[in-house]
Amino acid sequence: MGVDMTGLKRRLGLSLTATCVLLTLAACGTRSINRAPVEERVTRVGETVGVVPIVKQPQGFEHAGKPGYYTVKPGDTLTRIALENGQSPRDIAAWSQVENPNRIEVGQVLRVVPPVGQEVQVQPVSRATVSAGTLAQPASATPSSAAPTTAASESRPVAATESEINWLWPTNGPVLAGFDDVKNKGLDIGGAAGDPVLAAADGRVVYVGAGLRGYGNLIILKHNNVYLTAYAHNQTLLVKEDQSVLKGQKIAEMGNSDADRVKLHFEVRRQGKPVDPAKYLPAR
Repeated sequence: MGVDMTGLKRRLGLSLTATCVLLTLAACGTRSINRAPVEERVTRVGETVGVVPIVKQPQGFEHAGKPGYYTVKPGDTLTRIALENGQSPRDIAAWSQVENPNRIEVGQVLRVVPPVGQEVQVQPVSRATVSAGTLAQPASATPSSAAPTTAASESRPVAATESEINWLWPTNGPVLAGFDDVKNKGLDIGGAAGDPVLAAADGRVVYVGAGLRGYGNLIILKHNNVYLTAYAHNQTLLVKEDQSVLKGQKIAEMGNSDADRVKLHFEVRRQGKPVDPAKYLPAR
């Protein structure tokens, strides 16, 4: 019988191939496979993952929006805040625990009404303690170097009521510009450089300086818990902060500091709101 050599070779070739495949698989089954190690990251209780920034809240933020408090806005100064709330800058700084009155921050919340039991009462010294010779001693425009006078008072007795205030024109010059609630928050009164500027009523000096833009050398008097008066653009300041003054006392000399001409800008503020001084001053 003849043998089909071609078919035999084909079958033998397939058998050899299958055998090689089986041997390879068997070898793979006994070989260890090196895998990359798996790293387990477990956060234990108490451990901190990452850095969480701590946001510093503005001073007094917990009082924001409450009655009697004011949130500082861009461009604010303590002097302007005090003027617009009818208070002394020094008092607001004390009530709000402000360490540096010249550095307040946007978002900071200030107390602008006195705490219960700390109302600031105002009553000047008696006229018998003030002599004419002590009223014209010049002082620097800054509170720290202002010259003292004998009108200073160390005590603050009970204030006069609103109805007891008798107003006086602070200078005798002509009215250059009247009150306008938007454009002019007081009266502009003309005169010559060096003309006397007088206290419009008895009161206490709560600000002396040039730290309020647009006012120049400025004096602010507190007459009671309702009224303030402001005297701006002076060339010489004759009183110091916390000094008691009398109605008609010379407190400054007229000038043109931060103004286009020599004049006195005079404001009356009722609970911080500007009101028309002409409605309070006596008719000329």
